[in-house]
Amino acid sequence: MAKLTKKQKLLADKVDSEKLYGFDEALAVLKEFASKKFDETVEVAMNLGVDPRHADQMVRGMVSLPSGTGKDMKVAVFARGDKADEALKAGADKVGAEDLMEDMQAGNLNYDRVIATPDMMGVVGRLGKVLGPKGLMPNPKLGTVTPNVAQAVKDAKGGQVEFRVEKQGIIHSGIGKISFTEAQLKDNFRALTEAVVKAKPAGAKGKYVQKIALTSSMGPGLKIDVTEVEGA
Repeated sequence: MAKLTKKQKLLADKVDSEKLYGFDEALAVLKEFASKKFDETVEVAMNLGVDPRHADQMVRGMVSLPSGTGKDMKVAVFARGDKADEALKAGADKVGAEDLMEDMQAGNLNYDRVIATPDMMGVVGRLGKVLGPKGLMPNPKLGTVTPNVAQAVKDAKGGQVEFRVEKQGIIHSGIGKISFTEAQLKDNFRALTEAVVKAKPAGAKGKYVQKIALTSSMGPGLKIDVTEVEGA
């Protein structure tokens, strides 16, 4: 966490690191801490009872946040002909084929989402070592390899986010900006947590959602009562 201002230090004294907060109460605390200099991102961390080293315990998926992310998503699309035109009309930031591949190989990877039509995977496949480590490799299971590129672009631009469990069994995801209303952030929180619960893998044993924390760019990390999440 960044260095606290005097106001934030005073507020920090009010924070109980062991308390289990309800979502509404935790969000109220974060809004008190909010910086006036920039619009902070509100983030959720979920500790899951899974071991991602085992294929049958991997948790990954997409979810559309009803209130959006508050972020301008930069989207690249691998497509040709009519599909390329459709992607551009839908708002894609960059569309191409071999030229886009070469551009990415040169290190131009400032994208939040990469989408491809199925026929382009021969080209995209050459970027495995480039896109894979950044989590940008198009995947049919996530809807980023699709003939309907226009809808995929609109989904990405409209607030769809990807979640993926890390090695430690934790999922991190932004759910909007601190300037969002309480209702907007709560709707996004519910959408994310419901999607993660729905994605519970068959190999998961014992309690699935073990811990949840809510924080913001400049705020404290607050423990959320897991009972706030249905099916946890």
